[in-house]
Amino acid sequence: MRRKVIAGNWKMNMLPNEAINFIQELAPLVKDTKNEVILCVPYTDLFYALLHVQGTNIKIGAQNMHWEESGAYTGEISAPMLKSIGVEYVIIGHSERRQYFNEDDECINRKVRKAIEYGLIPIICCGETIQQREEGITLEFIKKQINAAFAQVSPEDAVKCIVAYEPIWAIGTGRVATSAQAQEVCEAIRGNIREIYDDEVASKV
Repeated sequence: MRRKVIAGNWKMNMLPNEAINFIQELAPLVKDTKNEVILCVPYTDLFYALLHVQGTNIKIGAQNMHWEESGAYTGEISAPMLKSIGVEYVIIGHSERRQYFNEDDECINRKVRKAIEYGLIPIICCGETIQQREEGITLEFIKKQINAAFAQVSPEDAVKCIVAYEPIWAIGTGRVATSAQAQEVCEAIRGNIREIYDDEVASKV
């Protein structure tokens, strides 16, 4: 049975001392949960966060990574860099990365495959804008994102991935996606994965 995943994306927030304090407060509150608890923190917090989650059931993820292992990519972080300090998860394709940094589907796929290569678990984000929802193309648009993200990913690797549906129109706007709206899309996403692979893979992702 799939474990439930509760992942927090801190975005560009929290200094190292704030991260440490937060983790110390959170750890006893989630110590008995059966769910998977993941904190995706800024790069400057990663090392401190990893130290302070030792002995807890909290996992640490990065918010992004480059698809190359090294090179002249000023300001970027690679999969082997994340792996070397003990990071287990990485968010890929967040709507803000797509919008503000022009990351397209090909870029996201390259990152997914590189994360898998280095044993990182990709948290693949997908979601539609308010315009796409109002035009009635939500499922079509997200299917395109899912197909692209999983291109050239083997069934064995696909089951390791997490897919996060984020309705962009409900992020920081005051509008809330209903459980029915979210469930409709999540069912469609699982159906898309079933089309790419099979029932078994779709049930495990």
